[in-house]
Amino acid sequence: MGIDFEALKGKAEEALREHNDKIEEGLDKAADFAKSKFAGHDGQIDSGVEKAKDFLNKFDDTPDAPR
Repeated sequence: MGIDFEALKGKAEEALREHNDKIEEGLDKAADFAKSKFAGHDGQIDSGVEKAKDFLNKFDDTPDAPR
């Protein structure tokens, strides 16, 4: 009995599509927390969050709200 990685991948992608907005909110909250703990690294934190959001948007079918 093996693991069906294709089915697992499909479920993960479906969850990313369905909860993209909540994940992005979580990333923003985590970034705010990290900025409060690691002063002076705001640019690096923002860069990491933007890369994570870009990755998430590969799975999102709806357009983002303007920033």
